[in-house]
Amino acid sequence: MKNEFHKYSVQNPLNREPPVKTLVSSFFTPGDISYDRNHGPIPHLSADTHTVRIDGNVPSPLRLSIHQLQTEFSQHEVICALECAGNRRHAMRTLLKEVQGIDWGDAAVMNCKWKGPRLSDVLRRAGVTSNLNQGLYVAFSCYQVQCQEDDWFGSSVELKRCLDEDMDAILAWEMNGSPLTPNHGYPVRVVLPGVAGARWVKWLDRITVQDHESSNFYQQRDYKVLPPDAVDRVSAEPYWGRTPAMCDMPINSVVAVPEDGETVHLSELGTVEVKGYAVPHGADGPVTGVQVSADGGQTWVDAEIEGPSLVRKWCWVLWRAKVNIERGTERQILSRAFDRGGNLQQEHSQWNLRGVGYNGYGRASDLIIV
Repeated sequence: MKNEFHKYSVQNPLNREPPVKTLVSSFFTPGDISYDRNHGPIPHLSADTHTVRIDGNVPSPLRLSIHQLQTEFSQHEVICALECAGNRRHAMRTLLKEVQGIDWGDAAVMNCKWKGPRLSDVLRRAGVTSNLNQGLYVAFSCYQVQCQEDDWFGSSVELKRCLDEDMDAILAWEMNGSPLTPNHGYPVRVVLPGVAGARWVKWLDRITVQDHESSNFYQQRDYKVLPPDAVDRVSAEPYWGRTPAMCDMPINSVVAVPEDGETVHLSELGTVEVKGYAVPHGADGPVTGVQVSADGGQTWVDAEIEGPSLVRKWCWVLWRAKVNIERGTERQILSRAFDRGGNLQQEHSQWNLRGVGYNGYGRASDLIIV
């Protein structure tokens, strides 16, 4: 596996997603079928020598080894979905208008069990308390490799999110019961449930408490839902500095089975089985329901939510439903999700130049029903 990841570079980073039908075959996403998003090469680090520095506006700056992160703090497990901000960009591009960015389909998401110390415990070791909370940010950085648009990779979120234990932010060294692999951030990465994947810095080497957001290109000039009148690089320029950085991921659902263009045979009862996944909005989980329509949204059928019965705030749900649909060509099946916070997936979301955050109805189009 290590040799496989050596072939990627600044000019040729590893960016891939699995077939969505494969993705929904397992509640926990195996590392070997998960999506990968990178802005540069994959570093090969040693857990024996790697450290994470905590500095900035902290009373007691410190440097922690991976061994210390594993042994000197209580370990916390969180099951949550990691989703690329550009997931479903292809749908925005084809259903609304052309956008800039990698043409992600519906599978730039993974649902995993992550383990490591709480970020709040690590920050408190450095003397950070809620008294310092006002207007501060936590910046995460990786200086291990050069990126396409910057010499390093960084992100930030508000300090209050990092100190709130209900937000379940951790520094993960384990995924699905095994150490992280190099492509997923070995030996340690940030896990921020409900937040866009661009903020989950891999190969983490520095955490800085500061009074401003990360200055990194990918925090300041990417992963933002620009207003619709930013239609190209020139017209977007005035908006980068005044558009908020994307943080919470929106509620979403995807139809994974059948796939676009598939020929589907009706059952004896005249139905088609439909499968997919759904994720909640930010911290508003869990997903409480999914509905499916085979008549353009005129009527909806409640889907059955599968998987572990334990309610989990941050994870995706896998769902299935049987719908009646007429024989013919160019048929379409839609899905929409609901969550505990009252969010409901709409037919389309706002077009934006970078094509991020698309969460219109899930859909399987151009179906041939026989």
